[in-house]
Order: sequence, then C-alpha cells, then structure tokens
Amino acid sequence: MATSTQQKQELFKAIWAIAEDLRNSVDGWDFKSYVLGMLFYRFISENITNYVNKMQREAAIVAEYAHRKEIKHCELESETL
Repeated sequence: MATSTQQKQELFKAIWAIAEDLRNSVDGWDFKSYVLGMLFYRFISENITNYVNKMQREAAIVAEYAHRKEIKHCELESETL
C-alpha cells in the first residue's frame, strides 16, 4: 500500500499532467472557475458530512452519513424539523 506521501506525490503528478494538457486548450479564467467551483463543492460536502456525522454521534445513531446508500428527502425533512 502506498504511503500518504507517495499518494500525494502521485496525485500532484496526475493533476500537473492534466493542467499541462489543458494549458493551451482552455481559457485560464474558465479553468480557474471550474477548479475553484470544484474545491468549494468539496469543502461544502465535507463540512456537511462532518456536521451530520457529529449530530448522529451525539444522538447515538450508529450509521455514518457518507456511507448511507440513499437518503430520502422526506427523511431529511422529518429529522430537521
């Protein structure tokens, strides 16, 4: 199994290779907008997951939010009301 440092280096190499491929074919502003949007989405997703997991632990619910197969809209409404 690769160590965390090795995984980070491999990820960096892959991202750099993608950036090199896209350097001339995509406008810089479009690329920046896409990347910043994805980073923001990931930030929000992780924070929501952490928040829901924390609330479930406090309520003594065993299942982790990120590992649930599906969440029905009506379940969320009833839990938040």
